[in-house]
Amino acid sequence: MTATSAEQRQVLILGGTSEIALALAAALASRDFGLILAGRDSAALEREAKDIELRYEVPVTVAHFEALDPDSHADFWQSLQPAPQGVVCATGLLGDHNDARRDFDHARRILDTNLTGCISVLDQAARHFEQAGEGFIIGISSVAGDRGRASNYYYGAAKAGFSTYLSGLRNHFASTGSRVRVITVKPGFVATRMTANHDTPALLTAHPEQTARDIMRALQGRRDVIYTRWYWRWIMLIIRLLPETIFKRTKL
Repeated sequence: MTATSAEQRQVLILGGTSEIALALAAALASRDFGLILAGRDSAALEREAKDIELRYEVPVTVAHFEALDPDSHADFWQSLQPAPQGVVCATGLLGDHNDARRDFDHARRILDTNLTGCISVLDQAARHFEQAGEGFIIGISSVAGDRGRASNYYYGAAKAGFSTYLSGLRNHFASTGSRVRVITVKPGFVATRMTANHDTPALLTAHPEQTARDIMRALQGRRDVIYTRWYWRWIMLIIRLLPETIFKRTKL
């Protein structure tokens, strides 16, 4: 594929230095998509962009993006020329739950990084795709949003809100007959820097490359909501079905 045709199939990846984002970037690049890696750490983004360009011979550019500065998001989107064909929102912050309970500024950072910052920039993308009549949005949510748990209810609340936003956006595009796709991704435990200090069960912990493969299958297929790995769909179904009188006694 020539650079020109790859540029016409550009995908913007927000939170471009996360392990899931980079695994997905490699998967997209291997299928000749051009990439825009966006985030706060410009030096790290440049390193990753050069590596992907070298390995896959597709154009990769970088852009500075601040999820916590929604006032900048309109200008950020307008700076992307040409505009991307698709957007992946991999921006996320697990944070420290105990710190969030003591300090609402920390709680608000978790909420704004995972929810309001994502909504703000994806609204820009959604308006553009609606006018263009095509495009795709992939939002990395979490199984944590399926039911509030004592161990991470700030993070879970943000992800629940993000999943609901993506669901509503998908419903909006479907009701207009638009060809814009919205895919909700709900990972369980993934071996990343975010979970490095948490004792996650080995049998239930995926690698970023596995998550990326699941996302690519959804993009190439028709599924709107995916759990990754697949078994989380059934784990979370059981958790959601627990009666509240039993659930509130659990230590999840």
